[in-house]
Amino acid sequence: MPIQSQDNAPRTPEMPALLRDQSRALHAYKVVPGVQANCKEYKIAVNDLAANLMRLRLAGAMAALERRGDEASKLLLDHLGSAGIPGLQGTNRSSLPDRVRHLRVDDYILATREMLLVAVWLKRSVQATFDGD
Repeated sequence: MPIQSQDNAPRTPEMPALLRDQSRALHAYKVVPGVQANCKEYKIAVNDLAANLMRLRLAGAMAALERRGDEASKLLLDHLGSAGIPGLQGTNRSSLPDRVRHLRVDDYILATREMLLVAVWLKRSVQATFDGD
């Protein structure tokens, strides 16, 4: 009988389920290479994300991305919404910030932690993908 993993891909007993960190890495390395236009702006937005999460917390970081309003920030919001963060699954650029603002406190704390871990993997992927830019 197949086992469901974090990324919702069926697994057999020979193929163990992915760890959460592996799912984050796979997501980052799947979405970042698809960024063709605005890669410099995307790189800036990703590099700012982790610092904004630490300084402004989750709602503030989402507000900072909304305020930037450029296409790279909107694309980053889409990538964050599709990262499978608990409480924020299935969101996109327009619904993610609003969903963050309506999370319960315990869900907000968990989502902040998870978002920071996703941000680290996105940053690693950007550094590997756009190294010379």
